[in-house]
Amino acid sequence: MSDETIIWHNPRCSKSRAALKLLEAHGITPKVRRYLDEPPDEEEIRKVLARLGKRLIEIMRTKEQLFRELGLAQDSDDETLIRAMVAHPKLIERPIVIRGDRAVLGRPPEKVLEIL
Repeated sequence: MSDETIIWHNPRCSKSRAALKLLEAHGITPKVRRYLDEPPDEEEIRKVLARLGKRLIEIMRTKEQLFRELGLAQDSDDETLIRAMVAHPKLIERPIVIRGDRAVLGRPPEKVLEIL
């Protein structure tokens, strides 16, 4: 498994920008994946979820209006949630940093340091 560091990044998000700066300040130049422009597929989401050790709903932006518009809820099944994330990547919480077989959700941004 590669030790390459990847950040699922949204440059418009202050938390995502802060996490990227923290990584760079610690000498890490991650591969930046603008996941809104290059959305992950179902398999990628499942792999990242396994590395995060979180439930799927924990990496969704449940406060987004789109979440409600799509009829999604906290108790929606994982298949429904994954399909929604693939079709609407803005529902994916950010930033997510992946390194090797580990991943971390950068909320707060300082959490990304756990992956170093």
